[in-house]
Amino acid sequence: MSAPLHRSAVGSGTHWEALAGYARAVRVGDRILVSGTTATGPEGLVGAGDPAAQARFILDKIEAALLQLGGSLRDVVRTRIYVSSLDDWEPVARVHGERFGAIRPANTLVQAGLVGAGYLVEIEAEAVIGAGDALQPAAEQ
Repeated sequence: MSAPLHRSAVGSGTHWEALAGYARAVRVGDRILVSGTTATGPEGLVGAGDPAAQARFILDKIEAALLQLGGSLRDVVRTRIYVSSLDDWEPVARVHGERFGAIRPANTLVQAGLVGAGYLVEIEAEAVIGAGDALQPAAEQ
């Protein structure tokens, strides 16, 4: 008989989480699922008009949630990126590459209608605790 799974969750403090009834990230067992994350800070939109700045802020926010739940960016095995305009794919992809170049999670990038005007990027992530321990140097992959 297996032990029951433990579930824990963290928020990032945006009012959207309480309004819509979701957590920034949820950990069940060794998996962490991070909700779609926008460039929303305490004062509202961060990086207006700059998709790369929004992506950096979002990935920092995702990393903070992972750390709170015992993971790290090295444990990320999947990302999904949503852009409001396909014209923004390259600056967003470059930021993703800066953070995940050695990690290489599975990734999807799609154009989508986002939550509000000014939001250019939304990113979600899935991590498996310990997956980063299995990373091999690029030459061995």
